[in-house]
Amino acid sequence: MASADPKTDTATTSDRSSGEDPGSAPSWLVARGLLLERGPRRTLATASFVNMVGSGVFMISAALFFTRSVGLSLSRVGVGMGIGALVGLLSGIPVGRLADRRGPREVYLMTLTAQALAMAALVLVHSFWVFVLVVCLTELAGSASQAARAPLTRGLAGPKPAAFRAYLRAVVNLAGSLGAVLAALVVQLDTRTAYVCLVLGNALSFLAAALLARRLPSLPPVPPPPGGERMSAARDHPFLVYSVLAAITALQGDVLLFALPLWIVEHTHAPRWLVGASALANTLLVVFLQVRVSRGIDTNATAARAWRRSGWAFLVGMTLIGLTAGLPGGLAVLLIALGAGVHTVGEIWQAAGSFQLKYALAPAHAQGQYTGIARIGNGLADVAAPSVLGYLCVSQGTFGWLLMGGVFVAAGLAIPPVVRWAERAHPDRVTL
Repeated sequence: MASADPKTDTATTSDRSSGEDPGSAPSWLVARGLLLERGPRRTLATASFVNMVGSGVFMISAALFFTRSVGLSLSRVGVGMGIGALVGLLSGIPVGRLADRRGPREVYLMTLTAQALAMAALVLVHSFWVFVLVVCLTELAGSASQAARAPLTRGLAGPKPAAFRAYLRAVVNLAGSLGAVLAALVVQLDTRTAYVCLVLGNALSFLAAALLARRLPSLPPVPPPPGGERMSAARDHPFLVYSVLAAITALQGDVLLFALPLWIVEHTHAPRWLVGASALANTLLVVFLQVRVSRGIDTNATAARAWRRSGWAFLVGMTLIGLTAGLPGGLAVLLIALGAGVHTVGEIWQAAGSFQLKYALAPAHAQGQYTGIARIGNGLADVAAPSVLGYLCVSQGTFGWLLMGGVFVAAGLAIPPVVRWAERAHPDRVTL
């Protein structure tokens, strides 16, 4: 991976480490793109699936665990999780740099182990400040894991990293759906034992993912170009602007999961079952369409255009949803279903564009630290999303939905010129 042609070198490394028999006939699942061929990419996808099943169960049931089992008030849970999310942002950049310097596989294994230990420690929580401390540890480990995973994914992806990343997104959405089913069982039981099993099961999922990840090849660090510096992400102005736009757009991820449920219950005559149905439809559309849509988005130009289209899709989808206040139940269901569907298409376009740009705008030798920088913006968006969407979409009604959609359009329109700026500033970087 130290050759003058990073694209060719990455493909060679991937082929050499895959362990695949080029003469073997793929199964019908492989032939249809539903399953990856045997090798490191399938191993990483399997580890991601196992990890997300456990994480999906916990994310959906976390608030209930802390309130029903630990005995904390909902306000304290919100404060503690907000503190943890902010503290967690601190680990991304240093761990990303470590993965770039020492090799991503080994650092990723350490972060998975740390996540397992931090998650298991939650069963010992019985007071607010211990809760805050342990949540901070879990968030630090989670942010570190994402930063270490980025260069590992890039190193194993081969010549089309965006396509591989799209496949991984479909896999984790499928795992999240399974996690939601398991979480529903835990919530139905609503006992201390059930919640403790939930937490320990998530901890075991991290250990299982680590055991699978041990089968991955060890990737050597990518050396910087002659005369180049490793710590360059904080001074890469085009990438910083791109990260800000990406963080703003990341707010859309909570529109269907946070704003829409409150909107349906408080402002429409639509039945409440539409809350779960919308979330399920969103997940299934991502599972079935993400890989297909991402196939044609393999250059910076196509990625920027996809992101721009996503902004308009968000505006249309959110307009349809925002118009349902006070409408009859049947008409509200129709418009919400259409709006959620269009919004999901925008989400798929935006994700496909981000997969391409995430790798193309960052140098090969600094994937980890650039992911750490981007993670700060996304983490702040996660913290801000409930307040921003709650105020605009839920409290301000139809106008708020339109305004938030306009913000997404503006961010999407700004992406193409920022990408061109990044290409002019760093002509030496390979366009994937």
